[in-house]
This record gives sequence, C-alpha cells and structure tokens, in this order.
Amino acid sequence: MPITAAITNLDYAGFVVAVVVLLIGDLLWFHRRPKEVSFQEALWGTLFWVLLATGFGIGFIYPKLGHEDALEFALGYVIELSLSMDNVFVIALILGYFAVPTQHQHRVLFWGIIGAIVMRGSLIILGVAVIQQFHWVIYLLGALLVFSGIKLLIGHDEEMRMEDNSIVRAVRKCVPLTKNFHGAKFWVREKGRICLTPLGLVLILVETTDLMFAFDSIPAIFGVSDDSFIIFTSNIFAVLGLRSLYFALSHAIAKFRYLKAGIAVIVVFVGARMLGQHFFQISTGMSLLVVGMVLATSLAVSSAVDRMRKSK
Repeated sequence: MPITAAITNLDYAGFVVAVVVLLIGDLLWFHRRPKEVSFQEALWGTLFWVLLATGFGIGFIYPKLGHEDALEFALGYVIELSLSMDNVFVIALILGYFAVPTQHQHRVLFWGIIGAIVMRGSLIILGVAVIQQFHWVIYLLGALLVFSGIKLLIGHDEEMRMEDNSIVRAVRKCVPLTKNFHGAKFWVREKGRICLTPLGLVLILVETTDLMFAFDSIPAIFGVSDDSFIIFTSNIFAVLGLRSLYFALSHAIAKFRYLKAGIAVIVVFVGARMLGQHFFQISTGMSLLVVGMVLATSLAVSSAVDRMRKSK
C-alpha cells in the first residue's frame, strides 16, 4: 500500500500482527469449544471492539497523523460499521435458512471474518492504486453509491430462496455435499471422497455475501479519506466487530425495521459528498455528525415503532 509521510511499513505490519494476535486469542481462549453466544456476551463483545477502535483512533491516529485524520478514521469506522449492520441481516437469513446450530455459528463467522479481511484488504490496495492513477474514478464510485443507496431505500425485501441461489447451484455442481451437519466440520470424507458439509456451504455463502457488500462499503470509505492506512484500519476494525454485532442484533432484528432506511440515507449522503467535492465542501466533523444523527434517528424510530406495536 502507498505510505503516507507519517506512516511506515512497520505501522502496517504492527497493525496486522495485532489483528492476528486478537483473532488467535479469540479462537484459542474465548471460543476454544463450540458454544452459543449469549446476548449479554455479544453486547460486551461489541462494546470491546468499539472501545478498541476508539482507543486506536485517539491513542495512535490522533498523535501520529493529527486531528483531521483522526476524524476521518472515526467517520470511516462509523460508516463501515453502519453498512455492516445491513450485512448482519443477510447473514442472519442465511444462518436461519440452513438452521445452523447456534453453537457453531461463531465458527462460521470467525472464518468468514478471516476471508473478509483478506478480500477487503486486496480491494483497498487495488482501489487506492486505481484512484491515484485515475482520480475521476472517485466520481464513478460516488454515482454508484447514490444509485445503491436509492435502490436500498425504495427496494422491497424479498424472501430468500436458496434453492435458486447461483452460488448454491454452482457449489452443488462442483462439490459433493452431505445432507447433515457433522459438528463444526466444514468438510468430511465419505465413501473415499471429500464432501462439503452444510456448514461449509454456509461459510461460502457468508464469504460471497461479504464480497458483495464490500463493493458498497469500500467505495464509501474512499469518500471519507485518501489515506490508505486510515481506509485499511477503519475498515478492518468494522469487520472485526461484525461477529459480536451479529449476535447482538440477531436477537432483535425485527425491532430495527427502519435501520435499513437509515443505512440507505448514509450511503446516498457519502455518494453525494464524493460527487460534489469540487462544488461544496462538507467537513469531516460535520459529516460524522450527520452520519451519527441518521443512524441514531433510524434506531430511535425503530425502537419507538416497536414499542407502539407491542402496546396495541
């Protein structure tokens, strides 16, 4: 990745090593054995990742790069975390459709996060290189975000039909599948051949889902900063918190009926900010305030409507 004046390869290496250590610790210490993640545990996990990202912004980005870059990191993180919530809803549908046992859901999401980090890191490297060579691409990405946000805002939720999913059909044609789960295994050997388990198929779907969402979230972060370190770290922090966020929201997905509308407005706002950067300037601090207010409003309205429906 291109290096800024204050950021060195050692900073990138240190960040990647820290992420690897955190993931290994999570796998070997907290989730060595398959278990169901409780709502309380998920809330604490979500708070941990949010505080860790906040501490990184205050303790590293601010003294190293300054006030404006720290705000860009915060804005990028909030936007990426907001877009991750939409990803959570789709993941919940996938896990529910295949009736993945609750004690094995964390394993699927853990390895899904590993794949997401690799894929997003590769897309960020490619995106930074392309935008540095062809700056006009930023306007194309802005238009794509506006279109995606409007489509999300006016679109209707469709029932998930996995039997018609192109990924599922392709996997079934290429790899033999077992009918039943085999504990936490993604593949097993049956009759002398390696077969994919339903858990393995779910992992492939989670990975491809994140890849599709990355085509919205990666352009959004390019609308916040042109610093590859800020783009990379804010995105990875959002991905790291995705598992805890899933287990926290999955217990009450029906309550957040207007969250998708809020996410759509945020996507349109970021896209418009990218398209109009030469005609009007919206400061990073003001953008952070707007995104925070939209997200908070969508959550508050969802909660109020849910209470009204229950009181009837």
